[in-house]
Amino acid sequence: MFSRLAFTLALTLLAAPVGAACDGQDLIPTLPVAERAAIKAAVDATPFARGNAWRAIRGSEVVDIVGTYHFDDERHEMVMEALRPTLDVASVLLVEAGPRETEKLTADMTSRPDLLYIMEGPTLPELLPDADWRLFSDAMSERGIPAIFAAKMQPWYATMVLSTPPCMMADPAEVDVRGLDRRIIERAEERRIPIRALEPYDTAFKLFQDLPRDTQVDLIRMSLATDELQAEDMMATLAKAYFDEDVRVTWELGRFAAKKIPGMTAEKVDATYAEMEAALMIRRNESWLPVIEDAARRGRVFAAVGALHLSGESGILKLLERAGFRIERRAFQ
Repeated sequence: MFSRLAFTLALTLLAAPVGAACDGQDLIPTLPVAERAAIKAAVDATPFARGNAWRAIRGSEVVDIVGTYHFDDERHEMVMEALRPTLDVASVLLVEAGPRETEKLTADMTSRPDLLYIMEGPTLPELLPDADWRLFSDAMSERGIPAIFAAKMQPWYATMVLSTPPCMMADPAEVDVRGLDRRIIERAEERRIPIRALEPYDTAFKLFQDLPRDTQVDLIRMSLATDELQAEDMMATLAKAYFDEDVRVTWELGRFAAKKIPGMTAEKVDATYAEMEAALMIRRNESWLPVIEDAARRGRVFAAVGALHLSGESGILKLLERAGFRIERRAFQ
């Protein structure tokens, strides 16, 4: 399980319809009692693990922060009702990628196939063990992607595809990616609130590409393990956790599932998760902090970022706290 940007990126790259008919169940209640307790303990030990809406205050500086869920969901309307009064008085909206960044990203994906596909060197049938390649090929077939195309996917891109259930890719003509961040951006545009990106538009590509190839291949194997748990159930679990303001539980669930993969030791899984968190979340959080502080010195800030960026010792809330901000949890819905 990755940052919420990863899920958004998966949808953007695939043009997959959000809101298609998917049925799934929350996996947490189905787990053995001991495993549920271990996951809960891991979440409990994480700073700012629960809560989707927060306020950071330092003197006269005010930063309202909301953790977002990138998929469309009718419950977002109730959330927006709670968030609009705070958003409407902001002097700037900070997001991972604004409209301009999305346009540039789309242009790059159109003109540079090497961003998504292996143009030279070993392809996935050569990088994956035979059994894993067969599982991956079958998973792609369920998503309507022939093996000849799946074979040449960049490993990180393959992982993103696996994060999207087949039911959400049934009809690419019905594209709807109006997750919470998109709705917040639309509201800011209506109110003529300036929108500023927290990072360059190609940051996500570079971070994924910079992951060691072995790590990227391990992530495919971990994603295959969660895919066997049924992608629809994983998506239902994510949605419930998000609207329960307990999204960190999905990170720990993914970690536990990965440790059940034959040949994947607990130490290797933990090391891979640490490397992934450092690359895709921690380094980005640290680069966002000065952007947020600079904006806060100029006026009231509303920041919308993927929900998993909030929690942890190097989560954006902890970084703000260390920078002298007082952190308060706010009503989310």
